[in-house]
Amino acid sequence: MLEQLQISLKDALEKLQLPSDNIKIIKSNRPDLCDYQYDGAFKLAKLMHKNPLEIGESITEELKQGPYKEYYQNISCIAPGFVNLTLSNKFIIDQIKLMITKPKYNITMPKKETIVIDYGGANVAKPLHVGHLRPAIVGESIKRILKYMNQSVISDVHLGDYGLQMGQVIKGLLEQNIAISNIDIKLLDNLYPLMSSRCKIDEELKKECSMITKELQDGNELYQKYFQKILEVSKKDIKRIYDYLNVSFDLWNGESDSYKYIPSLTNELLANNLLKESNHAMVIDVSKDDDKLQIPPLIYQASNKAYLYGTTDLATIFARQQNYHPNKILYVVDMRQNLHFTQVFRASQKLPSTKNIELEFLGFGTINGEDKKPFKTRSGNTPKLDALFKEAKEIFIKQKEENKNLSDQDLDKIVNAIIKFADLINQKEKDYIFDLLKFSLVNGKTGPYILYTYLRVKKIIPNITQTVDNLKENIYNEQDRDIYIKLLDLDNIMQNAFLGRSPSSIANYLYELCVLLNAFYEKNHMNNLEDKEKKVNWSHLLNLATNIIETLLDLLDIQIPSKM
Repeated sequence: MLEQLQISLKDALEKLQLPSDNIKIIKSNRPDLCDYQYDGAFKLAKLMHKNPLEIGESITEELKQGPYKEYYQNISCIAPGFVNLTLSNKFIIDQIKLMITKPKYNITMPKKETIVIDYGGANVAKPLHVGHLRPAIVGESIKRILKYMNQSVISDVHLGDYGLQMGQVIKGLLEQNIAISNIDIKLLDNLYPLMSSRCKIDEELKKECSMITKELQDGNELYQKYFQKILEVSKKDIKRIYDYLNVSFDLWNGESDSYKYIPSLTNELLANNLLKESNHAMVIDVSKDDDKLQIPPLIYQASNKAYLYGTTDLATIFARQQNYHPNKILYVVDMRQNLHFTQVFRASQKLPSTKNIELEFLGFGTINGEDKKPFKTRSGNTPKLDALFKEAKEIFIKQKEENKNLSDQDLDKIVNAIIKFADLINQKEKDYIFDLLKFSLVNGKTGPYILYTYLRVKKIIPNITQTVDNLKENIYNEQDRDIYIKLLDLDNIMQNAFLGRSPSSIANYLYELCVLLNAFYEKNHMNNLEDKEKKVNWSHLLNLATNIIETLLDLLDIQIPSKM
């Protein structure tokens, strides 16, 4: 739609012999005045040494007379030079017909590429807690957006399975003389926090755990047996949580899977003179002359010959290039890992085999409590996800007496909507305050509000035979026109969500659309409507709107309950 409006502006500018490149039409923030605005008169005035109002008025007059005048109901110029554009009913309905009949609502699709998306990143042997929500929720939504926009997507959970925590847990198991066959998730949930706390106050124990990790990496047979059992038990529990969130991955690889690629990677680094010795460690210099802040070298191999996170992340890029030849790799990770990934990305760009892969750091903010610090329970612990899901369900049930009668399946869908929408309505880069009571309300910017609106509107759509040919060029009042204009924004919203890797664009659009649908519901009564033409038009409108809501909720990984 915007391309068509730009063509009309381009035609007018060319007839006026004015520069017609980089035309940008923006959505009006004053819908009472117009639908869209063109503010290019200011730039043109500077180039032509004229008054912007004079140029704006000449553009307005040319549009009114030009071949595309039927696009507009009203065209005007206001000081100091804005060209205001109000769309005609015919143009709106023509665009709506295209959205109804064309695949994927006639959204413009980008060039197809192969994209690996790395998200989830849970650590093996540690229980999943509230801090694991964002990488799972944000990453899953970005993956779905990419797929919807016709990209070839490979998702990888990239488990943290070869870090210090593994040495700590194996040490604890050996101390307590626990047989490998007796390892279960309850044991690991208790053992890891215990060993982690001990290592914080006992430096010798920490060194011993580090050595166990190093020997595990080197293939110690006993440690490998413990590792495989810990991995099996942890994966099962992690998958259980992700299944509840409806989060899935093509690959369940971890740091350990990259180790077989390290010898080939090391050879390429040495062949290109990229490894340097520093304090008995091997490092890769990743600084640049124009750095404003000092970027330290990436430590490739520690002084005790152990490989670190930087090594495995670099080896993982190397492995992905070998196996999938991606155009891009996206990392949905904590914003606080920015420096680490700057080092890894720069090291990758020095390697001939991986230098052409585009690497994107999609950092997310933290989930905070009311004190604006990372969210914790009253006891001071970071809440586990099982407990969080249970609490969300209990809070929603208490909202209304009827909620007690909902099925467990519907309640689970609502709990997912509560938690996911509360996250995704925020820009991923921003921190947000975690407030389950607020998130559970059936009004405001919440998941239950979106679901309730959808179910409410779905009930009033007439069950009549529809073809796009019987959609007339009639717009009856402010409420239906507002919805039409909002639906025409969909292409632009999807481009922003795709290019910006931004689920919040979709979440906010969903909320704004639902506000308009509720206004329509309150002002217009479908059940006793006798005007058949109006009934058909509104049936088309509400069907398209609810279909779009279904699609966008799926992109946010939110499922719709049967009732609320």
